[in-house]
Amino acid sequence: MTKFQFTTQINASAQKVYETMLGLKDKSSYEYWTAAFNPTSTYEGSWEKGSKIYFVGVDANGKKGGMISEIEENRPAAFVSIRHYGFLDGDKEITSGEQVEQWAGGHENYTYEENNGITTVTVELDTVEDFKDYFNQHYPLALGKLKEIAER
Repeated sequence: MTKFQFTTQINASAQKVYETMLGLKDKSSYEYWTAAFNPTSTYEGSWEKGSKIYFVGVDANGKKGGMISEIEENRPAAFVSIRHYGFLDGDKEITSGEQVEQWAGGHENYTYEENNGITTVTVELDTVEDFKDYFNQHYPLALGKLKEIAER
């Protein structure tokens, strides 16, 4: 697996950026910035530490799919760690097999550091070779959308 890091600075408090990024007060804020990956991106579940959460969307044929994950850590307005451990294929959970093993133990971590009202968001992401170009192209767009909505 390859580790990527993306960073952006947002003119808002760490608390506001954290709540906006995770959609804690309004799920549509999460859906707004993650639409850079898939226009139907959303989540099902809880951001609470130890919770199972689905990151889902619908493909061109209307079929639901996405990642099955666990929130390993959630320190409000400071750090969130997500461990991906499976896939959704429609309503079927796939947690073993060759495709899952490629991603096994992969994390997506969000760090929030506020200084004088400006929050630096750092995303660290583990990914497989096939998705390197995708994330290099889409994560900067997504963080731009997060910045836009969090600065409102």
